[in-house]
Formats: sequence, structure tokens, C-alpha cells
Amino acid sequence: MRPTVRNVAALLPWKKADVSQTNATNTSATYRRSRLFFKRGQQKKTPRVQTKGLSFQVLNGEFAKRLFDIVFSLSVLILFSPVYLILVLLIALSSEGPIFYVQERVGKNYKPFNCIKFRTMVTNADEVLVQMMETSPHLRQEFETNFKLKHDPRITTIGRFLRITSLDEFPQFWNVLKGDMSVVGPRPLVAEELPKYGCHIDQILTIRPGITGLWQVSGRNDIPYPRRVQIDLHYAKFRNFWLDLWIVFKTIGVVVMPKNNGAY
Repeated sequence: MRPTVRNVAALLPWKKADVSQTNATNTSATYRRSRLFFKRGQQKKTPRVQTKGLSFQVLNGEFAKRLFDIVFSLSVLILFSPVYLILVLLIALSSEGPIFYVQERVGKNYKPFNCIKFRTMVTNADEVLVQMMETSPHLRQEFETNFKLKHDPRITTIGRFLRITSLDEFPQFWNVLKGDMSVVGPRPLVAEELPKYGCHIDQILTIRPGITGLWQVSGRNDIPYPRRVQIDLHYAKFRNFWLDLWIVFKTIGVVVMPKNNGAY
């Protein structure tokens, strides 16, 4: 079973004496609210794009972005295929389990898709997380707030290296080629995160999520969640090709020199 927030919410033993009824009620309510956001978004009718009346600049910008996504992703996958194979081998040798970690994310216009990453955790990450959250209210609060833990013992040795360098996201170039993601864009969200974006979520989901973005080159996980929302919203409003190029170059620097980049 993949370590998703949905699975954890279902597995947590809410009725045990050491877990308060208040925490159970709050988490259940959050989960229900998340699904309502997702269902509401999927039920919205997305208007068909009419080319008449749209400026040439807008159409040309979308075409240029998609063309860049395809050319850049193919180039990376071909040029760095030896690195790709080495990482696959290291993951296979470091711990038992699948090479890839696949998790459902919410894409453009609320369309769900399977986001692919290199596996960075132990295979029983779900069970370990449940035990940790049972015994530590602090860790429970951190996970429910940020959807990840800063000092997560479930991460493997090679997995920690992959996360710090962002190489765990290498397989997402396949998502870009499929059209589920873009090279640059807002963070790919799980359904449980949608309520945190409030009324801004509809605007965020008018574009494809990205492998990298403003959030990734601005401190990543060290940034408070409300600030992450602001950064994603800023990109959605002011995105352009030159901003994308700047983010790509900044990302290369983060991968080459990953010290203190906020990744964990």
C-alpha cells in the first residue's frame, strides 16, 4: 500500500484510548472537506476553449510552453539515461520494494493523474507512520499541517540523497510527455491539500502542475504552508516563458548544489 494521506486517515486507530476523540473528529472532517473540494471541482463544467477572440499572444504562449515541455523532457530523458539507470540500480540494491512510487495527484481542471517518483521510503511506510502518529501528537500535527515530516525515519539512505538533490522527481518527465504535468508549474497537489488553497484553488488548477516551480527554488519545505499557497498563486497569475526559463536555471543550481535548499 502506498503511503498516502488517504490511507493513513483510514488506518489510524481512532477509537484507541490514547487518541483523543477531538483529533479523530478534526482529521475526519478535514478528509471529508478535501473530498468535497475535489468532487466539486470535477463536477464543474470546463468551458471549451474558443480560438476566436483569444489573442495570438496567449495561444502562442501556450504552444511555446508545451513545445518546450516536450523538447526539454525528451532531452533530459535521453541525455541522462545512464544516470537514470544508475539510480534504478541503487534503489534496488538499497532496500526491498518497487523502484517507483506512484501517487494520485490533482492535475489541470481537477483531472486526477498518477504522479511518478523514485521510491525514497521503506515499503512499510504506512504502518510506521501510523505508529509514529499514535505515540507523538507533535508528529501528528506536523504531518497534518505539512503533509510530510522534516525528520522522517521512513526515508532510506539513498532516498534521502534523492530528495535533497530532487532526483526522486526524475521520472516525472514521463508525466510531462503524457501531458499530465509541465516542466514548470505549481506544485502537484494531493486531494487532501485542496482546502488549504481556499477560493484560489480554481485558479491554481487552470494550469498543469510542474516538476519544478517558484516554490521549489524559494526554500521548498522550509516555507510555511500559507506562503506556499501565495507562491503558487503568484505563478498562476504572472506566468510567462521567461519566468519559466529563470526557474529552470535556478532548479539546475539547486540540483547541482543542494545544500540548504529546503528539501527533505
